[in-house]
Amino acid sequence: MSAAFGTCYDPTGARYGIPTYPWRYAPDGYATRRQLRARGLRPGGQEVAAQLMRQSRRRKAGVSVAYLYRVDAAKPVRPMTSRKWGALALAMLARRTCPECRVVFSYCIPVSLGMCVLCADAEEQHVA
Repeated sequence: MSAAFGTCYDPTGARYGIPTYPWRYAPDGYATRRQLRARGLRPGGQEVAAQLMRQSRRRKAGVSVAYLYRVDAAKPVRPMTSRKWGALALAMLARRTCPECRVVFSYCIPVSLGMCVLCADAEEQHVA
């Protein structure tokens, strides 16, 4: 057993407070949020039941963690209503509308610019 496997294996929860398993070694009956969503389920208010952990050089803490939920306690996903679809459509319209020229584009306005590329270029030329 490697040292990385040993630090990430704590099925009793003595070290981390909740049962911890190495990446890809979760027992049956547990799933991440994405896995639940793929099955048409949601956590439904239940607490985190376990976690997956692996060594990572990209993270400041040195480990990546994924939380696991019990599949048997999960609830079905709530269906989208017409009002939710409408609210989503309005939110996406707001993301595609330039606040400067009020033109609606086929892409989302870059958050870094805060306006469409044409307005950002014109403002940059005006400043220079």
